[in-house]
Amino acid sequence: APLAGKTGASICVQPYPQSQPDRIDAAAEADVALLKELTNACRNLRGEMGVSPAARVPLIATGDAATLSVLAPYIKALGKLSEVTIADTLPQANAPTAVVGAFRLMLKIEVDVAAETARLTKEKLRLDGELAKATVKLANPSFADKAPPAVVEQERARLEAFKAALQKTVAQLGQLR
Repeated sequence: APLAGKTGASICVQPYPQSQPDRIDAAAEADVALLKELTNACRNLRGEMGVSPAARVPLIATGDAATLSVLAPYIKALGKLSEVTIADTLPQANAPTAVVGAFRLMLKIEVDVAAETARLTKEKLRLDGELAKATVKLANPSFADKAPPAVVEQERARLEAFKAALQKTVAQLGQLR
């Protein structure tokens, strides 16, 4: 390490750093977890709406204003947003929304109702098909009895995931009408 001005034994022979659990800040961990959830919600909203990652769209958020004002610059950067507006209530608009704990997030974009209805209807049909296949597979006694328990449990988890996604899609369709 002559470039760093250090002498002595190489870093390669130094002891591995020891964990210091007493230095872990639970409040900071919770703040970062919340930031991750809010950022993921923004990204999920963008993905659901098919918004290009290059497009910078505004976000309207409700919830604890002090927390949002601290996290807003990070959410803006990580969520690829043009701005984050903190409001008391979300406007009545036909725009995608997400709920994260006590926070509500809405992308401020215009939704083409016909195109979005077509997209959600197509997704509903796909999920209906996947749900039917998984249900038939689990109802088949030869699969349920002969397959390893881990595989059967995985199929049950897929069935529950399809049910949850279908419920969400139907709710979105209901909001559009």
